[in-house]
Amino acid sequence: MHNVQFWGETLRLLVELAATAAFALSGIMEGARKRLDAVGVCVVGFLTAFGGGTLRDLLLDQRPFFWVRHVEMLWGVLALCVLAMLFLRVRHFALTEKAIQWPDALGLGLFAATGVHQALLLELPALVAVLMGLITGVFGGVLRDVVCNEIPTAFHDHRPYAVCAFVGGWVYVGLWQMDAPGWLALVACVAVTAGLRALALWRNWQLPAWRH
Repeated sequence: MHNVQFWGETLRLLVELAATAAFALSGIMEGARKRLDAVGVCVVGFLTAFGGGTLRDLLLDQRPFFWVRHVEMLWGVLALCVLAMLFLRVRHFALTEKAIQWPDALGLGLFAATGVHQALLLELPALVAVLMGLITGVFGGVLRDVVCNEIPTAFHDHRPYAVCAFVGGWVYVGLWQMDAPGWLALVACVAVTAGLRALALWRNWQLPAWRH
């Protein structure tokens, strides 16, 4: 039993590390696309990577914050900022909005899973757990877009974004309540959330928009 818990916790940490890297990359790419200087690019990368998880920890009254407990995340994002800027500069990579959407979709799924997981461990109601997953997955991207002087993608893209995290969160809750293995719930939530977002981008699914 202890071994199962160890591997479950290890997988959760790996998912959170991957989510941090994916969102940091999307923030770095957006900052570079906006032609910010090196400090600006790093700030946007850090805000995107840590914004959602920090708000989650604040709402759940979790101290210290996840990036304080795992300081290797800070070093990893800093290294990613430096390497990404060097790569983009040398390769002259085309920083289109479409290029940024893919790491963003992956980060959305990964962070949504960790948010739901953390809330369920605290024995919070299912709806609250799903909302924690949604907040964790969406808020970093909202900060990124606001700092880069854009209307947040979550609010204006018209293709499902937050909805994907909401659906993925319920998949996690459903598997959790059926006593499925923790790793299966994590993987299923990531796959459903990121997969729905990828399908929405590929098939150009549209949510209803306000019309005058």
